[in-house]
Amino acid sequence: MFKVMLPGTFDPPTNGHLDILQRASRLFDAVVVVVAVNPGKSNLFSSEERFGMMQALSADLPNVAVVLWDGLIVDYAAKQGIRLIIRGVRALADFDYEFELAAMNRSLNPRAETILLPTDQRYSVLRSSVVKDIARFGGAVSSMVPPIVAEALHRKFGTPAARAESAATGVAGAGDS
Repeated sequence: MFKVMLPGTFDPPTNGHLDILQRASRLFDAVVVVVAVNPGKSNLFSSEERFGMMQALSADLPNVAVVLWDGLIVDYAAKQGIRLIIRGVRALADFDYEFELAAMNRSLNPRAETILLPTDQRYSVLRSSVVKDIARFGGAVSSMVPPIVAEALHRKFGTPAARAESAATGVAGAGDS
């Protein structure tokens, strides 16, 4: 069985993340989504919230497992005997960063290789940070993230999901006037 890992912060998971995950699950026997726990990074969602969202989003992919990890990604790979890391790239700026990260990971664990998988063109400008900013101001994010993530964002920011999402389509939600 050929097992790969897809590491990330997933704060929040976007349709771009889901695209890479679904495609990786079709390419490989097993995919381990590694939700990174980094206490030095200020995330909107807790590790447990991000883990729960990724579990829910991968529930229909039988060859996908989701784990939390609070160390170096290459250490998880070595511990689990995983030799291939999948990373999504959107544009040239991502490639530069991911290339450097792949080189660093390989220097830390020479058995770890990285494959960069370009995201679907529809998601090439989609960033978690931008999604959070839009949701923070009550904007519609339903085209950028799965429904459970849109709901979680609106709960986190205290913005009414029905109103924010309907504003983009011009349809009034229940209670709107």
